[in-house]
Amino acid sequence: MGILNLTPDSFSDGGKFNDEKAALLQAEKMIKEGADFIDIGAQSTRPNAEFLSAKEEILRIGKTISLIKKEFPETLISLDTFYSEVVKFGFDEGIDVVNDISGGDFDENLLKTVAETKLPYILMHSNSSYEKMHEKIQYEDIIMSLNFEFPKKINELRKLGINDVIVDPGFGFGKTIENQYQMIDEVEHIGFGEFPLLIGISRKSFIYKPLGKLPTEINEETQSLHRKVLEKGAKILRVHDVAEARNLVGEL
Repeated sequence: MGILNLTPDSFSDGGKFNDEKAALLQAEKMIKEGADFIDIGAQSTRPNAEFLSAKEEILRIGKTISLIKKEFPETLISLDTFYSEVVKFGFDEGIDVVNDISGGDFDENLLKTVAETKLPYILMHSNSSYEKMHEKIQYEDIIMSLNFEFPKKINELRKLGINDVIVDPGFGFGKTIENQYQMIDEVEHIGFGEFPLLIGISRKSFIYKPLGKLPTEINEETQSLHRKVLEKGAKILRVHDVAEARNLVGEL
C-alpha cells in the first residue's frame, strides 16, 4: 500500500503531491514500483497538524481519485479519512477501501456510511478523540489492550453489516516506543489472528528518533521490521518506499 499524502504538512513528504498532476505522477511511480493499493489522505495526522473540515478534505482531494482510477483501473484505492461526508465523496469517485484512523469515533455517522457503501473497512486502534489521539497511554500490556478493544469494535461493525474488515494496530498513535516494539514482537497475536493485519510503520518516530535519524533515513531499519512482521503473518504494508517493500515481499 503506497502512501499518497495530499497535504502540505505531512511529517516526511508534506507539500510534494498536493496538486492533482503531481499526485497522479506519484501514484504512477508507486504503481510501477509494485503498489497494489494507493492510500490517499488529505489530512495530516502528525502531532500538531492543521485540522481540516470534511469540506476542506474534499476540496484538497479534488479529482485525484477519479484520475488515478481512470489511468490505473486495476489499482485499489483506499481513502484515509474519518469523515462520513468524505467517504460518500470518495465512494462516488471510485474508492475501493475506507481507511479510518478513528475506529469510527471522530464522526458518529462514519460507520453507518461505510456500511451503506459496502466497502471494506480498515479498523485502526487509536485514542478516542482527534485532540487526544497522540496522548501517550501507559499500557501494561499493549497486546492485551488491543485484543480487548478490537473484538468490541468488530462486534459493532458486524451489527452494522460491515464484515470485510482489516485490522491496523495503530503504530504512532498514543503508544510508547516500548509498546510499539512489543506490537512488532507479538504481531501474530493482534486480533487473535482472525483478520488481515495492516502494518504502518513507514517513517514512524519510534524508529527514527531513538537512532537520531531523519524519517527518510531509516529505510534499512524499516525493511528489517517489515520482514519480521510479514514472517509473523501481516498481510499489508502501508509504506512510503514502495520499491524497497516490494523487493522484500518478493524475497519471502
